[in-house]
Amino acid sequence: MKVTDVICHVVQSKVEKPFTSARGWLYTTRASCLVEIRTDEGVTGWGECYGPAMVNKTIIETQYRSRVIGRDPFDVEVIWEDLYNRIKDYGLTGMTICALSGIDIALWDVMGRAVNKPIHKLIGGAHRKELVAYATGLYFIDMNRLVEEAVEEALAYKEQGFRAVKMKIGLGDPKLDIRRIAAVREALGDGVQLAVDANHCFTVPQAIKLGREMEKLDLLWFEEPISPEDHEGYVEVSRALDLAVAGGENDFTRWGFRDVIAKKAMDIVQPDACAAGGISECRKIAALASAHGVECVPHAWGSAIGLAATVQFLAALPDTPPAFRPMPPMLEFEQTPNPLRDHLAKEPIVQVNGIVRVPDGPGLGIEVDLAVLEKYRVA
Repeated sequence: MKVTDVICHVVQSKVEKPFTSARGWLYTTRASCLVEIRTDEGVTGWGECYGPAMVNKTIIETQYRSRVIGRDPFDVEVIWEDLYNRIKDYGLTGMTICALSGIDIALWDVMGRAVNKPIHKLIGGAHRKELVAYATGLYFIDMNRLVEEAVEEALAYKEQGFRAVKMKIGLGDPKLDIRRIAAVREALGDGVQLAVDANHCFTVPQAIKLGREMEKLDLLWFEEPISPEDHEGYVEVSRALDLAVAGGENDFTRWGFRDVIAKKAMDIVQPDACAAGGISECRKIAALASAHGVECVPHAWGSAIGLAATVQFLAALPDTPPAFRPMPPMLEFEQTPNPLRDHLAKEPIVQVNGIVRVPDGPGLGIEVDLAVLEKYRVA
């Protein structure tokens, strides 16, 4: 089997109700670069890249495509190393790795379809057939009803059966943050876990001060409290708090995670399969984390393709630590409106009472609806 083409599809949908986080960027559209890899045996695989879609498309078409065509998809890690070394002088992190991630995921999809096995069977097998999902939401929408809207949204997720929720914080007023978190925590009750995500908006002292207040609220974790570049700062925050600290969605490859994990700068690392280097590299990052007793709970944001890749990866992750009644890694199920997530797959990945079944079809386990792809394709 040989790769005959690598095609990038840029898809975009409008956000009917714009939202923002502590980063201050107003989301008015959702877009992604989807990677289609075709082979001479008629097998096609799909991948997704995290980040600005047109940038990913340009990188793939100018730097990677010609080096993938003609290769055997089953040489997936050989291809990975070749592409990484192609851009090593100027692309150790960031968009070049995001673009590489989409290719890697598509190659794994090809391999799974070629042998009629889901990806989790190719990377070690399923530790679990079902995943506990947590709802990511509670962004800032109505700035005059920040507390009320957060409570209403959280209760809606509880009603849907979610057993865990992650909310956005970082409003520039720590007292308002605490009031908002406390209101959501009280509304959810003891049966639903709550995590918070600051999108790296605090300094180290601010994060520690706020974290000490949040310790009283029985939270699951404190995500991205400070800037992702400040690994030593993460060590300070993690050591200062009796609250799990999470991060890593802005880190790339095993080398980017190596020192973070070795220093235990975070209690939970969150590589994104569509950003950190694809399934090939996320496996290595997870192995590093396991060797150091650090949890791995992947970040997920994107279309049905990225979600499916995350589900396949999570199915093959062992419990950390193993236990009689373990706490398995959860699936991030982002809940802002996104037709690329909800309609791109002919049979979408859904949650029922907070549980997502791991697809057992070949490759990613989903079939891309080409009519939906064409509806939202802009390039």
